[in-house]
Amino acid sequence: MSVGILVDRDTSWAERCAVTTVFFGSGLGIGAWAASVPTFKDRFALSDGALSVALLAFAAGAVVSMPLAGLLAPRFGAARLIRLTALLFAVTLLLPPLAWSLPSLAVAVFAMGAGQGSLDVAMNAYASGVEQRWKGPIMSSFHAAWSAGGLIGSALGGFLIVRGAGPALQLGIEAGIAFAIMVAASLTIGIGDTRAATRVFALPERKLMALSLIAFLAVLVEGSVTDWSALYMSSEVGAPSGAAAIGFSGYALMMIAGRLLGDSVVRAVGRTRVILYGAVMLFVGIGLATGPVSEPGAVVGFALVGLGVANMVPAAFSASAAAASSPSLGVATAATMAYASLLVGPPLFGAVATVSSLRVAFAILLLAAVGIAALTATQRGPGIV
Repeated sequence: MSVGILVDRDTSWAERCAVTTVFFGSGLGIGAWAASVPTFKDRFALSDGALSVALLAFAAGAVVSMPLAGLLAPRFGAARLIRLTALLFAVTLLLPPLAWSLPSLAVAVFAMGAGQGSLDVAMNAYASGVEQRWKGPIMSSFHAAWSAGGLIGSALGGFLIVRGAGPALQLGIEAGIAFAIMVAASLTIGIGDTRAATRVFALPERKLMALSLIAFLAVLVEGSVTDWSALYMSSEVGAPSGAAAIGFSGYALMMIAGRLLGDSVVRAVGRTRVILYGAVMLFVGIGLATGPVSEPGAVVGFALVGLGVANMVPAAFSASAAAASSPSLGVATAATMAYASLLVGPPLFGAVATVSSLRVAFAILLLAAVGIAALTATQRGPGIV
């Protein structure tokens, strides 16, 4: 009996390490793309508005592909689907350097979003199964690996660009590394979810609506801080251009720290309280960032935002997988809503900033914090508590 338990434990650790590595590889690819964005902005002499069109295409591609990936996960098996979607994502990372105009760049980025979106569903759906077999919350650690991969991918991309690499070489090198990492990891991944969904496109199951909306609002906040915090620090707070990214740096570092500690916190207080306390922290952080003009206050505020939202998406994904008729369907539903916020957020944020100011635009995120708290209060049962 003890030998069997030991084998099960070893298998679980092998699965956990493999899935963590897949998340890291996915984040590395996204970091590589993020590092290359300024290159494409300069190549095509794009305004901020024109660049946002290409960036919105990424979210659109993800939103389209995610429901299909949720259907295919049980039919292909986790290992095969992860390998296929990792290959798709790696290949589509090579497409932007082939673009010759803004429309062609948008098409390339749409394809890349579709690759990443399908990979996102495949790896999160399998991760939810590993978490259930583990008999304890571990989803935050996977997302921490994704964030770490993003930082390393962007740093490596920046290094390659400084050393003279063009976007084709830079993205090619990093796409190859990311693909090799994910394929190697997939060799120890099993079948995964086998409960097939019956429809590709359907209204979300009623019990998933609140969880999906929590993911939507959380990613709305994440995208807003990622896209606008540096500009806010320079134009509204008065930070020097060289130090304008300090707000985002504080946010990103606290998000990684929060995710590294997230599993222990979820184990101690439960998913409901993690999301609820995160909403309170988010409210306080936005209040500090948009309050009286102060560079230290804004940096602390953005850091609190990063800590507050760090575990919202992992918790919402885990709860959705547990609550849905199929884990793949649950993850696909929540992830599709999460990426949909990247379609809504940029034009909404930009419109408010144009009519009023970036300070007012960020202050609107206070409503997102209140909404997350209200939605969390409606959740009961084994999926979220």
